[in-house]
Amino acid sequence: MFLLLPFDSLVVNLLGISITVLFTLLLVFIIVPAIFGVSFGIRKVYMKTLLKIFQWATLRIERGAKEKNHPLYKPYVNGKILPCVGIIAKDPTSLEEEIKEIRRSGSGKALDTPEFELSDIFYFCRKGIETIMDDEVTKRFSAEELESWNLLSRTNYNFQYISLRLTVLWGLGVLIRYCFLLPLRVALAFTGISLLVTGTTVVGYLPNGRCKEFLSKHVHLMCYRICVRALTAIITYHDRENRPRNGGICVANHTSPIDVIILASDGYYAMVGQIHGGLMGVIQRAMVKACPHVWFERSEVKDRHLVAKRLTEHVQDKSKLPILIFPEGTCINNTSVMMFKKGSFEIGATVYPVAIKYDPQFGDAFWNSSKYGMVTYLLRMMTSWAIVCSVWYLPPMTRQVSKVNLAYLIGYLFGPLLLLNSVILPQPEEDAVQFANRVKSAIARQGGLVDLLWDGGLKREKVKDAFKEEQQKLYSKMIVGNHEDRSRS
Repeated sequence: MFLLLPFDSLVVNLLGISITVLFTLLLVFIIVPAIFGVSFGIRKVYMKTLLKIFQWATLRIERGAKEKNHPLYKPYVNGKILPCVGIIAKDPTSLEEEIKEIRRSGSGKALDTPEFELSDIFYFCRKGIETIMDDEVTKRFSAEELESWNLLSRTNYNFQYISLRLTVLWGLGVLIRYCFLLPLRVALAFTGISLLVTGTTVVGYLPNGRCKEFLSKHVHLMCYRICVRALTAIITYHDRENRPRNGGICVANHTSPIDVIILASDGYYAMVGQIHGGLMGVIQRAMVKACPHVWFERSEVKDRHLVAKRLTEHVQDKSKLPILIFPEGTCINNTSVMMFKKGSFEIGATVYPVAIKYDPQFGDAFWNSSKYGMVTYLLRMMTSWAIVCSVWYLPPMTRQVSKVNLAYLIGYLFGPLLLLNSVILPQPEEDAVQFANRVKSAIARQGGLVDLLWDGGLKREKVKDAFKEEQQKLYSKMIVGNHEDRSRS
């Protein structure tokens, strides 16, 4: 056996005492309050302190740039950057109006001329160049521009030496984030995930009933709240009376995988998704033992009818938890909401819209999956200052149905029976696509996001020919339409 020297024994004892004290503080001030949903207000004080530091740093950068005549990347006003809509200033004008203006300033011919004009090419050339320089889709898959520097080098690659105090402050921030916050957050994340896997596995062996349902809900809620603390997440929930209820579908805009944790730390949900391997697969298999989550095999995801059938069976059982779905199908940088897939809106269940808006000053929650893997993304999240976001629960929405008109009803009673399907049965005023767009608009409006019709799948796929053909049809319709009008006259 090896004998420890007195000095070595002292070091081991001090290390053991330090670890014991650390885990005791972790348990008393973070884990236990997280389990019961209690906050001591430390995170809000931390957030306000960071805001003051960011404002001072931004003003210091502005003053230093003026002293050294260094051009700033963007103009600062009172510590903030003037908002920039885009690289190119665009006026909302139609194709017909713009071509009319080009013809007027070029050949001088009127738009009534049915023939093709060579000057019309300039419109399409300009639109193509504008799209290459500043399109509406590509910039939604990169990090959002900040109003002020948050002392993270990843958000200011053009940073230059300004002053010793600012450099020391930045270095101190690196030490705090990597040497204190990162180990603390990793320990909390490990605790939360371990409890989730262990707790759901144990609960899964219980017989079905109220006891199992009660324990399953609270095990999930407890573990998600611990994971939220692992990100130093400061979340503000609005209109909690509109929280999703059993038998419904909760739809939300999608920015990050942590959207699930953000919502599940304030309510109970059944998850829907594809079965993964590795650690994620272990978590999924443990969770489904305690709660009726809806997991699909990779081959099943492409079968829309099978997916719709599984979801319909779930929502028809009013005792089951509401399903949490992100209809965009991919992560967007929290500046806009892109096209919602219509699948979850065809079921006919009550939809509970939720808007999630992150504050990028403290940390960028957007996951650029084409640039960063999951491990790298989580490391970036855990080395940020904090995750600050607001969640709005919107009133429930259903597909609109038309009312039966009394005149048509009388016509049916005294008319042919062929009117049965077209008159007596109430017909939907909107289809699944229209319903999805209405829900998407409500979420975008509440969260202060840009409402876009583009498909988020363009992140990895090429633009469909249908979009190109649409512009061709508009132009040909303009030419042919003018020709027909002229022929009639």
